[in-house]
Amino acid sequence: MTVAVINGLIRPLLEHRLPEWVEPRWFMSTDELLELAPAAEIGWFDSYEDGAIEAAAQSAAKLRWLSTIAAGVEHLPLQIFRENGVILTNGAGINAVTIAEYAVMGMLLVAKGYREVMRAADRREWLNDAPGKAELLGSKALLLGVGGIGSLIAERLVPFGVEVTAVRRNPGPGELGPDDWRARLGEFDWVIVTVPATPDTQHLIGSAELAAMKPTATLMNFARGTLVDQEALVEALLAKRVGAAFLDVTDPEPLPVEHPLWAMDNVHISMHLSGRSQDQMFVRSAERFLDNLDRWHRSEPLLHVVDLSLGY
Repeated sequence: MTVAVINGLIRPLLEHRLPEWVEPRWFMSTDELLELAPAAEIGWFDSYEDGAIEAAAQSAAKLRWLSTIAAGVEHLPLQIFRENGVILTNGAGINAVTIAEYAVMGMLLVAKGYREVMRAADRREWLNDAPGKAELLGSKALLLGVGGIGSLIAERLVPFGVEVTAVRRNPGPGELGPDDWRARLGEFDWVIVTVPATPDTQHLIGSAELAAMKPTATLMNFARGTLVDQEALVEALLAKRVGAAFLDVTDPEPLPVEHPLWAMDNVHISMHLSGRSQDQMFVRSAERFLDNLDRWHRSEPLLHVVDLSLGY
């Protein structure tokens, strides 16, 4: 038997489908997780309490594979996993559909000035002209990162007539590499960030990048708040060097109530809700875990394995 320590929230979707060779031990609190972790060979340690996974990993000497629902793993103790030879699989792509839909929604919201339409509706004021005149048709989008999320954003923008240019670490035909995109920033109406958060991507968008963008361009961030120099963004927006920002993520989270971004009419903050705007996350995660369990038992490579040296 293989001991698997699993968050009890997923139990209704898993318990009746686990293979006989798995001995599940469910936890419903951090204390229970820390008590069970030393016996875990397979783990699903996801917890809303800061530091819980790291504490559990430090005591899980038998752990060989850890599964997480999260796509970004910068908050996990990757060094411990490297030292202990733990395989880490993540939730990349689990929420990609809803985040891609959010990106399209955000672009339309900005292009059509729909915030002002809703404000007028709240006032019961009939507008005689549209507050937003832009069309997606013929606009250009730079997509920084084309993994599970970015690829679906690109796929959904094509029918709208948006010309999408992708940035990859290893670019293919028509794509830009990590050293090419900055020189082209002034060409794009939309700069969409979906790359993983790593030490190398800290403040990927800073003062220089914001200055290089079109003054009518919109910056959209669906990755992590740390990828954008937030102070530089505030300055660029106030100086109208950038047209607008749609921020699903901020630094920190929650964004303090006194932060100037809240008061800016050209900023839309969606409070990291893009990935939560659906009801299939746990269903998809359970299916992925069961698939990988079968692969594990047959000694086949697992899917969605994180490169612990790269952090994604």
